[in-house]
Amino acid sequence: MKELRFFYTPDPSAGQLPADEAQHALRVLRLQMGDELHLMDGQGAFYRAVITEAGGHHCRYRIEEILPQHPEWQGTIHLAVAPTKNMDRMEWFTEKATEIGIDRLSLLDCRFSERKVVKTDRLEKIIVAAMKQSHKAWKPQLDEVQPFKRFIAREDLPAQRFIAHCYEMADVRPAPEDSLAGNKPFLLDLLQPHTPALVLIGPEGDFSIDEVREAEAAGFRSVSLGTSRLRTETAALAAVHMMRLANR
Repeated sequence: MKELRFFYTPDPSAGQLPADEAQHALRVLRLQMGDELHLMDGQGAFYRAVITEAGGHHCRYRIEEILPQHPEWQGTIHLAVAPTKNMDRMEWFTEKATEIGIDRLSLLDCRFSERKVVKTDRLEKIIVAAMKQSHKAWKPQLDEVQPFKRFIAREDLPAQRFIAHCYEMADVRPAPEDSLAGNKPFLLDLLQPHTPALVLIGPEGDFSIDEVREAEAAGFRSVSLGTSRLRTETAALAAVHMMRLANR
């Protein structure tokens, strides 16, 4: 069976591919008038179309069929992460998270963040490419970098929210002498199926202990991602994968 090549067009009703997609269709794939196109709008629908005009920088089409898609999972998969100093690692994570499945990616400015500014245009392009490659009908939302304190104080965050960090819980908050809850629970054990979830991942130097305490005061629960000490992008991908497994 021939592999389907999708083209991303946020407004399929316009009847014309965006300039970069048109260039790929005409100059790289050498598509011509009468050839079939497969489109996606990033909002839950695929389209089957036929090229009606192909020339210069323009690729116009006629929609033959609208193919609404069913969501692959219920709930919302939301990850907030402090961008890595090396943007190649952040770009790799963004690509893989989109392929696995994520609804929203927020970028955090934390106390120990080594990268405070991110040009999201590049990450948006990576998201679109990964969405097309993995045949995702919905385009993940990408948020600009925002201060940690402002983010955790937002009123639109889900009830199921977690913060992954490397501290021992005895260092975060004193436990009663008769308490046995000294270890952080494993994230996958706490995730409720088909329920919106948010996980916070810190920078290479981890969150500050004050940030962890502030997050817990804001309703976040401390969790573990396993016994290995993970890089930021690895921890972020592990968290996305766990949320995806909980919503399979």
